[in-house]
Amino acid sequence: MGVTDCHVHVNPLWEMRADAVRLLAHSDEATQRLLREPSAFLEYLDRSGVERAVLVNYVAPEVIGYTEKTNDFVAEYCRADPGRLIAVGGIRPDHPDPEREIARLAGTLGLRGIKLHPPHQLFRPNAYTDGERPGLRALYAACERARLPIIVHTGTSVFPRARNRYGDPLLVEDVAIDFPDLTIVLAHGGRPIWMETAAFLARRFPNVWLEVSGIPPARLLDYFPRLAQLSEKVLFGTDWPGPGVRDIGANLAAFRALPLPQDAKQRILEENPRRVFPRAPAN
Repeated sequence: MGVTDCHVHVNPLWEMRADAVRLLAHSDEATQRLLREPSAFLEYLDRSGVERAVLVNYVAPEVIGYTEKTNDFVAEYCRADPGRLIAVGGIRPDHPDPEREIARLAGTLGLRGIKLHPPHQLFRPNAYTDGERPGLRALYAACERARLPIIVHTGTSVFPRARNRYGDPLLVEDVAIDFPDLTIVLAHGGRPIWMETAAFLARRFPNVWLEVSGIPPARLLDYFPRLAQLSEKVLFGTDWPGPGVRDIGANLAAFRALPLPQDAKQRILEENPRRVFPRAPAN
């Protein structure tokens, strides 16, 4: 089937705040070229042993710098090879018309997922339940109808201005209950504080997935000792080029070296990602 990296940050780095860029694993000219040239990035995936990559973008101008322009960026970038490059964009949690915006992102731009980053967007994922952000209900409902997976950052963030109290995955439980047909991906598995909570939610809800990007593969079994038993609900991802993630291929090799059954590795690397992000026809 081929490996899918379910969490790669091919983002418009030039939109990032300067203090955020400095925290990336590397932001040299070679990386800049990969962010600007899809053909070069596809060659990098080939060298890394990865067939497909989910390019995770989001909107958080106050904390990280990304604006709505990131959606146009990732849509255009992935047109180079939609069979291998999966475009994920973002929306502000206080968007005045989330239904129309989701329709535009999915229909006009062809995005295949939505990323929400509570610590960077400064909101609780369940803030619709008490009326603080009522528009979230329409946002989730629109994604559910469009069958767009939502990737939710869970766990901490070291970037300046991030508010980590919003990263508790338990805040996503209400969303899973109220929108049972919405596919929810718990990015980073609640690392490093809420891993047990994230694993519990993945076990409890059929449409909640545990995604393990941003965690050193050598530490995965420390964080998730029942990873083999959870393997039907786990997605592989690297978080390249996030802090500490210098190379996709090295990350993948370290994951393959884990003492896990081969069928569990195949589910995490190949089978599960195709359930969440089905294959699209290539150009």
